[in-house]
This record gives sequence, structure tokens and C-alpha cells, in this order.
Amino acid sequence: MKDLLVLLADGFEEVEALSVVDIARRAGLVCETCSIRESKKVKSAHDVWILTDTNLDSINIEDYRALFIPGGGQGANNLKNDPKVIEIIEVFNQDEKILAAICAGPSVLDRAGILTDGEFTCYPGVEKRMSVENPKDLPVYVKDNIITGMGPGLSPYMGLKVAEALAGKEKMEMVKEEYLLNKLENFIKKDKIS
Repeated sequence: MKDLLVLLADGFEEVEALSVVDIARRAGLVCETCSIRESKKVKSAHDVWILTDTNLDSINIEDYRALFIPGGGQGANNLKNDPKVIEIIEVFNQDEKILAAICAGPSVLDRAGILTDGEFTCYPGVEKRMSVENPKDLPVYVKDNIITGMGPGLSPYMGLKVAEALAGKEKMEMVKEEYLLNKLENFIKKDKIS
């Protein structure tokens, strides 16, 4: 069994995708990046080319415990307009597997009809293009099997929530320490960042 499938489409936000992949792998999780096209080459929102581990036609969704959708406006649009992606989300949700999305990514979950008013977060303003309303003003929000995150600068926290859900709190705390996020939080508390 593999742990995490990360769906990538042209226009994805690279910091969101790769932060979560990095944290998942540091936590010892089996994480695969997946292009939704036949080609494994995917172009990010900022013109960075990524070679994914696999593509949509080569996977068996039964092999994965969780799915992650990064943001990036065009990337999210490409994902939500792909019927196979929506079908995968619906199956994961029926099986109560973890579904995670950040920034514009929750709009893909919305297209699949699995979000509830007031029970998600996203990049501010993205909700205006969604059927659900009243996002939480939180960096990351967990509701049952669904984890949503606000945006690029909060990607490590999204990765930590996904790692905690799949690998446990101890592994998550280990990675948080490696990332120096505990130090960052202390610096912020002591107003040592200017």
C-alpha cells in the first residue's frame, strides 16, 4: 500500500506541491507525484518543469491511502475539469480516505461535491468561484477525512497535517523539528522576525 498520491496538472503551485511531497517523504511515507496527462512532464505556475513519478493512466487508486491537490489557479482548473480526477475524488471520499487540498485546490474538491459550507479553508477569494461558502480563516482545517489549507506560505503546515494523519503525531513532530518550524514559531512569538 502506498500512502499519498499528489495530482499535478499544468499550472500547479510548486511550493505547495513540493513542500507536501518533501514533508511526506521525510516522515517515511510512500508518496508519488502523478501527472493527469499521458506525459509525466508537468509545467508549474512559475514555469518550472517537474517530472512526475507516474501518470493518471498508470495508477490503481486502490493502492493509495490519501490524495493531495495543490493549488495554482490554472492547475486547479485543469484538475477540476478532468472527469477522471473528479471520479477519483468521489471514490476516495466514499472510502473515507484522506483528501487534502490547498489554496485553489479546494475548488477541485468542491467540484466533486464533497465540501460543506463553513467546513473548509482556501486561498482568500477562491470561495467566490465555489458552490460552498464561509471558509474558515485558518491556515489548515481538518473536517473528518478532508484537510484543506489556505495558501503557499502555509504549505509546510499543510504537509505536517497530512503527515500527522498518515504517519502519526510523533513523525509529524520530528519533521516539524527538522524544518525548524518550532524555532520559527518561537521567533514570531518573541517578535524577532522583521
